[in-house]
Amino acid sequence: MREIVNGIMYTLRSGCAWRLLPHDFPKWNNVYYYFWRFRKEGLWKRIHDILRGHLREQEGREVSPSAAIIDSQSVKTTDKKGFAVTMPAKRSRGANVILL
Repeated sequence: MREIVNGIMYTLRSGCAWRLLPHDFPKWNNVYYYFWRFRKEGLWKRIHDILRGHLREQEGREVSPSAAIIDSQSVKTTDKKGFAVTMPAKRSRGANVILL
């Protein structure tokens, strides 16, 4: 099972396709099966929550966070999509532009 987890971590860290998993690991389809099984069962979330709790305890804080921060930069500020954003600016009427 340790080799399965190592294969999962290798694939996630390197970004390679499952089928390109090196032959040092178990067969790619076995590694892929367990990755999705763990995901479906919520195992990755449980591992994350446990590790976060241990880290917070080591830092002298409460196990569960008491507040959250929302990054305003990630909020969309426009409804325009596609090429509308990249269209060139329109000239205003009556404006004469002289290029030197």
